[in-house]
Amino acid sequence: MLPETIYYQDENLIIRSMIHSDIEDLLKAFSAQNWHKPIEVLERYYKESQAHKRHIFIAEWKHSLAGYTTLMPSAHAGPFASLGIPYVSDFNVFIPYQRRGIGTKIMDCAERTAFKTHDSICLGVGLHPGYGTAQRMYAKRGYIPDGSGVWYRNERLAEGAPCFNDDDLVLYLLKKK
Repeated sequence: MLPETIYYQDENLIIRSMIHSDIEDLLKAFSAQNWHKPIEVLERYYKESQAHKRHIFIAEWKHSLAGYTTLMPSAHAGPFASLGIPYVSDFNVFIPYQRRGIGTKIMDCAERTAFKTHDSICLGVGLHPGYGTAQRMYAKRGYIPDGSGVWYRNERLAEGAPCFNDDDLVLYLLKKK
């Protein structure tokens, strides 16, 4: 088991690496806002973090789990697949903790980590209204569309092609150092 890493800390907020007990706390937080997150996904994240295959940035606000994101060494899908650009995946700030700057600090930590070894960072953002806050935050942080258009279920969506506006409809964004 790797030692816990503290990425950021102030009087109210800590951004740290994932510990195994976070799995249960994350499941409770998702359940409290009626979001489903399979335990298998969180267990995989933890194992990948222990194997240095994924960074996980856990946010605690006044000792309560407030959100997280993960950073992979490179994208496995979309226009950045196989280019070796660090990829932000699964960014969440739980509803009771939103609008406190927590998401900004999580992203600061992910970007700082990526920029230690690369000059770019990328991500995919959903297009339905549930992603509106994240879309605005990414634009303010300097992320720009890569120009490949909209992707659906990991495939570039052709002009005029039908799709469903769910979590699989995404726009890929890139930020340079």
